[in-house]
Amino acid sequence: MRSYRQFASVYDRLMEEMPYSEWMLFARQCWDKYGVPKTIVDLGCGTGNMAIPLAKAGFTVFGIDLSAEMLSIARSKWDEPRSRGGRDESGTIRWLQQDMRDWELPEPVDAVISFCDCLNYLTEADDVVAALRHTYAGLASGGLFLFDVHSPLTFERYADEQPFVYDEKDVAYLWTCDYDPESRTIDHDLTFFVRDEGAGGAEAVYRRFEESHSQRAYDPEWIAEQLREAGFELLHRAADFKWDAPNAQSERLFFVARKPK
Repeated sequence: MRSYRQFASVYDRLMEEMPYSEWMLFARQCWDKYGVPKTIVDLGCGTGNMAIPLAKAGFTVFGIDLSAEMLSIARSKWDEPRSRGGRDESGTIRWLQQDMRDWELPEPVDAVISFCDCLNYLTEADDVVAALRHTYAGLASGGLFLFDVHSPLTFERYADEQPFVYDEKDVAYLWTCDYDPESRTIDHDLTFFVRDEGAGGAEAVYRRFEESHSQRAYDPEWIAEQLREAGFELLHRAADFKWDAPNAQSERLFFVARKPK
């Protein structure tokens, strides 16, 4: 498992069109159906694009991520409006650098969310099991665990459609993928070019850096079984931001699980 490093500096710029509002709607629908929490862990919170709106809505949020760089950006996004006296929400956030495989808090929480295919970044089955077990331990009785993963079909599509190119004046990237259908593991290799404005009238230059990330798709039936083995009650499975059951064409799989009361 690898944390985001230099990619963190351009993450929000490149992820502007990610469906954060749809993840939020899915979470809200789950909580309306199964119980609204007061305390929430955003596991793999990145730059806070889910944690911050939840805190603005009045929840007590713990944003957990492995990447210090991502957490630094999230913290700045949360602190800056308050430093200008521009925000007065009832919710709070505590940012924590922890590994999702062994995260823990002093007190259990009412809900854990882990969206944007965070669990796919665990490329060893034992690591997924560890993450599920620590999540179970971190939840209060009756607490909900909501998460999504990419299906194998998504990685097959990535492999078929790559390379991906993004080219804007301030940032560009080349993204290639190498997919192993036997292990269902995909390696993402990204080369970035980020514009740095010259100081003192100097001409702008482009800074180049590279990052590699690996993900693995798991059989959804295996995930369901591991949830049960960890002690969870599996309440619902859905796909692609809808409440319909997944099918062979589903690309993003959603799981709703509960720690029994």
